[in-house]
Amino acid sequence: MNQHAVLEMQQVSKLYGNGHTAVKAVDRVDLTVRPGEIVLIMGPSGSGKTTLLSMAGLLLHPSEGKIWINGHETTGLSERQLPALRLRTVGFVFQAYNLLGALTARENVELVMNMAGNRGKTARHRAAELLTLLGLEHRLDHLPADLSGGEKQRVALARALANDPPLILADEPTGNLDSKIGREVMDLLCCGLGRDEGRAIVIVTHDHRLRDIADRVLWLEDGRLREDHQGNLENIAAYQIGETIR
Repeated sequence: MNQHAVLEMQQVSKLYGNGHTAVKAVDRVDLTVRPGEIVLIMGPSGSGKTTLLSMAGLLLHPSEGKIWINGHETTGLSERQLPALRLRTVGFVFQAYNLLGALTARENVELVMNMAGNRGKTARHRAAELLTLLGLEHRLDHLPADLSGGEKQRVALARALANDPPLILADEPTGNLDSKIGREVMDLLCCGLGRDEGRAIVIVTHDHRLRDIADRVLWLEDGRLREDHQGNLENIAAYQIGETIR
């Protein structure tokens, strides 16, 4: 294990099905992400990106291999221990926002702090502070239905940061946003609040415009993660051409 890694995955695989019908969605992936590092993972649809991110965030168990989060080896943790570690160490940003419609912006952010044991005035103040820093001071008590897509994603970002995790995982965070709003959200995540305190950020995306914010761009295809930088550039260029033709 790398003592300085926020996330380390060693020979991690995920299989679905059994026997001859088994499909290996992720195949023997090695990945190390250090404090303050931004890693972009690209690849075609169905390549295993979301499965890989779900395992990194302890939402899925790997079929093989080991995962460390902030120095904690997670493979042997119980179903009760995993959520507690996840709440403390991982923040998630999803394409579909995943906000609870019956809760206000502030309450959506407070909820993850409540789940981690932080309640009352402390949680309320932290939620308001994060939302204000993200430009939503006038939207604290609005429901998700009253927010624009960009505002919803900012609430999701505040929620991801609420417990001050060392690792942020973002799955297609700009997928439902136009290019201008998407870039504003990513700048907040990667150049502002998200990167404070040496936080590590892993982003899965189809959006090639985000390459310039990353320290590393990796390519995932057929479940295999390739770190050959020249190969990555060639794959990404071909991928961009294919997307443009579509």
